[in-house]
Amino acid sequence: MNKILEIRTNFGLSQRALADALALSQGNVSHYECGRQEVPPDVARRLISFAESRGVALTFDDIYAQKTSA
Repeated sequence: MNKILEIRTNFGLSQRALADALALSQGNVSHYECGRQEVPPDVARRLISFAESRGVALTFDDIYAQKTSA
């Protein structure tokens, strides 16, 4: 599973706000967070650019890293 939820909450954004920033629907963000859809590379690139515009370095590894259980 990807780490979209963690990334989004670290920015303090709602699903709608992140969706708007990435030109997606809120439903897309929800599906990515729940693992129902894989984050496409073009969306990952948009997220990386968005993060960069906010002064945060984000990589493909940050987006696609597997969550680990504690």
